[in-house]
Amino acid sequence: MGVDHLWAPGQVDRPMEAFTAHEEAFIAERDSFYMASVSETGWPYVQYRGGPPGFLKVIDETTLAFADFRGNRQYISVGNLDANDRVALILVDYPRRARLKILARAERLPLDADPALMARVSNPGYRAKPERIFRLKLAAFDWNCPQHIVPRFTEAEIASAVQPLRERLEALEAENRALRGRLAER
Repeated sequence: MGVDHLWAPGQVDRPMEAFTAHEEAFIAERDSFYMASVSETGWPYVQYRGGPPGFLKVIDETTLAFADFRGNRQYISVGNLDANDRVALILVDYPRRARLKILARAERLPLDADPALMARVSNPGYRAKPERIFRLKLAAFDWNCPQHIVPRFTEAEIASAVQPLRERLEALEAENRALRGRLAER
């Protein structure tokens, strides 16, 4: 999925109130996002949320949900939702320079409130312990211009990109050892 497929100036007139398969695929690839909430005194607060790729789930064309994992025990976003349920999410694909902004109304649910939803947001094998579920009802979304997004890569992405170079280096080193061995035999 290239940048041209993620954002194009001519696409701003399409409806942004329902996720399409395009947004669903983009969201499913993310392993993190930033979530902004607002305190009862009107101060914004932005928190990083991370998990395994796809931990933020598209439930339907206007609903997202995720298991909220135990973290730094500050609970600021959770507290802010008591006063104001509006949140903004920013999801970034740094290597492809793509950014999706989502405005939503958030609801926090106990883990046992909706067993079907809990099964959906569950991340078997992930080591973090969920404390609650966040269900988000979409208000709107928008794709941002990629112009100023600096590409960044995960350790896994770098390892994958470098692997062919490592294999080639190993082959060359083996060839050099063999050539040295032949020279030593002369």
